[in-house]
Amino acid sequence: MGVGEMSGVTVQSASEARLPAFSRARPCLPGWARRYRLQAMAGDLLCGFLAGAAAVVVRFGEVTPYVTPYLVLSSVLPVVWVGMVGLNRAYEARLVGVGSEEFRRITQCGFLLTAGVAITAYVTKTDLARGYVVLALPLMTVLTLSCRYGLRWRLHVMRARGRCMRRVVAVGHRAAIADLIHRFRRQPYHGMEIVGVCLPREDAAGDVEGVPVLGDFTDVPLVVGQAAADTVAVLACPELDGTALRRLAWRLEKTRTDLVVAPALMEVAGPRTTIRPVAGLPLLHVEHPELSGVRQLLKNLFDRTLAALALAALAPVLAALAVAVRTTSPGPALFRQTRVGRDGVEFTILKLRTMRSDAEQCKIALVSDGDGVLFKIKDDPRITPLGGWLRRHSLDELPQLFNVLLGHMSLVGPRPPLADEVAGYGDDVRRRLVVRPGMTGLWQVNGRSDLSWEESVRLDLRYVENWSLTLDLQILWKTWSAVARGSGAY
Repeated sequence: MGVGEMSGVTVQSASEARLPAFSRARPCLPGWARRYRLQAMAGDLLCGFLAGAAAVVVRFGEVTPYVTPYLVLSSVLPVVWVGMVGLNRAYEARLVGVGSEEFRRITQCGFLLTAGVAITAYVTKTDLARGYVVLALPLMTVLTLSCRYGLRWRLHVMRARGRCMRRVVAVGHRAAIADLIHRFRRQPYHGMEIVGVCLPREDAAGDVEGVPVLGDFTDVPLVVGQAAADTVAVLACPELDGTALRRLAWRLEKTRTDLVVAPALMEVAGPRTTIRPVAGLPLLHVEHPELSGVRQLLKNLFDRTLAALALAALAPVLAALAVAVRTTSPGPALFRQTRVGRDGVEFTILKLRTMRSDAEQCKIALVSDGDGVLFKIKDDPRITPLGGWLRRHSLDELPQLFNVLLGHMSLVGPRPPLADEVAGYGDDVRRRLVVRPGMTGLWQVNGRSDLSWEESVRLDLRYVENWSLTLDLQILWKTWSAVARGSGAY
């Protein structure tokens, strides 16, 4: 099918003629999304009220005529807060459930409101108690962030049960859509459920990974109505050029359906991409990743400082675990192994021993469960009972804090590979070696050993291309829950 066929006026009119009347009147948001937004607004109002009341009690202690203006201010504060959050678009449906943008916008509102109140009081020479401002506004921001985190956690639990999902029609070629279906099913907290597929006309039959093919590229608005979908995801394909996408967006606008487009450059995101209009064309400009310089120095300083503090705090725990390893099985407490670090430089990694002392000799008789260059076995007979528990909760990796302190590793980064694994790398996979390996990473918080080789490589490359201190903090935060669950570790 040619591009003109997709973007022609004749095809558009024919498809619109077949579009069911009920699909044109679809609501802007699914019911669960409207309820989530109302709950978020109610939570923000409550957080504003609690912060104002707490500030009055802590700052003044008792109600006097002097306190009356602050009681009025505290009653107005929740409404002002909700209005400001709304103006900063922190109630948008696209922010629900995934990503840090919701938290960033709320934090931004807190800073702006605090600065605005301080500047207004200074310009108007208003005698405003600084203690009240310092208590009320930051506390309101923290309470709101905590409330949103609780709402998000509850939403993720519901999505894990198959509820509160966006119904998506995927448009593209069969292989790309199959990969997208796998990703959405593996990570249901994103809230995307593909309920229908549109393929090129010559291939528009059957199903893709169990999802029915409901039409070709000209049938998208009709399929949206048939599948009761609220989102259309368009994957990169030559048939859907700029003109075709623009006309598709116009037709979906009538059904109030969200349109999301996945560019061909899939693994580059965040601040590295900006849209710059040139000669009337919106060009996606991609910055090179910053693999050296000031930001890397800051990351190195952050890693070593946090590793030193963690070692000081966890020294008794490490000592107790080392004694437990020595007393429960013969052999040393620490396991030393040569790994490959940044730029292919080898180093000795430290771990608490989790296997029998003759594990390497027994490896010859074992067959790997892995589907790539990794050697991994789900029920490895060489692992000791204590070692299985240590691995499940990643406690065996605590000695790697010494590797971080020495500069061999980072707190967050790609998985540290063995030398024989690196020997089997292709050119693309070697990209993992341009940064220091990490104690944790995207692979740790997205499935650990349950991931396929291709998926673990994709996650490592995504980290390399998009790393930042903010991303490191997000991964460190998520690591706690991944370690507590213990799933995927063997």
